[in-house]
Amino acid sequence: MEEALTDADVIMMLRIQLERQGQSLFPSVREYSRFFGLNSKNISLAKEDAVIMHPGPMNRGVEISSEVADGARSLILDQVNNGIAVRMALLYLLAGGHKEAVT
Repeated sequence: MEEALTDADVIMMLRIQLERQGQSLFPSVREYSRFFGLNSKNISLAKEDAVIMHPGPMNRGVEISSEVADGARSLILDQVNNGIAVRMALLYLLAGGHKEAVT
């Protein structure tokens, strides 16, 4: 994690989908958070102006701490909001919509 965060411009976190795992790939959620969770301590390894992204939904306190998710560097709400529009446009085109109508 430290190597990946060092001097990073953008940090993209993803959600752990515990409900889809037949067996746990790590001993505990606490251990996962400790080794792979993004928090105020390890984010300091990234560039000072690095942005934080996450497509949502997120497990607060597991893959990302609340203070990082809600911090000034977070683009998470914008990413989630824009992701809806992108998916709607793609579904429209895949369903036979006209390319000229999408801007």
